[in-house]
Amino acid sequence: MKKLLITGFGPFGGADRNPAQEAVMALPSVIGDYEITPLEIPTVFEKAAETVLQAAEILCPDVILCIGQATGRATITPEVVGINLRDASIPDNAGNQPRHTPIVEGAPAAYFSTLPVREMVTAVQVAGLPCSLSYSAGVFVCNDLLYTLLHHYSETGTRVGFIHIPCLPEQAREGCPSLPLDEVVRGLTAAIEAISAEG
Repeated sequence: MKKLLITGFGPFGGADRNPAQEAVMALPSVIGDYEITPLEIPTVFEKAAETVLQAAEILCPDVILCIGQATGRATITPEVVGINLRDASIPDNAGNQPRHTPIVEGAPAAYFSTLPVREMVTAVQVAGLPCSLSYSAGVFVCNDLLYTLLHHYSETGTRVGFIHIPCLPEQAREGCPSLPLDEVVRGLTAAIEAISAEG
């Protein structure tokens, strides 16, 4: 059976929960052809990617799929691209706030996800859930993680991608889009099934 490492950030910015971490931990242990290994990671520049790479060195996954919360988004959004830029408008959980600096000095400006993002969107929509492509993972820790992993695994057999998810209804301020946890879990399951079907 193939191996999929799926990561979710813990709470950040003073919040007491993060739907990414909760959804990842609620997934079944097997989806399609993949054995699922969940991993909580810190919302800290560099440390998030280091945590994933350390786990991946032991697990040797075929796929690494990272999940993050995107406040204000109404849909589940697979990311198309990671860019070589850190430009934090707020500090991370360790107080770091890099401004307009590259993630990897001298590396390419961007990398595309190596997962079948369009097929993933279709599968989530067929499951009856809101889903669309995103062409910006931002310039905070989510993008830092995505870009670092894509750079590390470029020209290897390990595929990498990122999905942003909405806030939970319990978190969302009035008028802010949200999605219940069970629906997020169904959506992530459908996305992973699409990865499995693609081979």
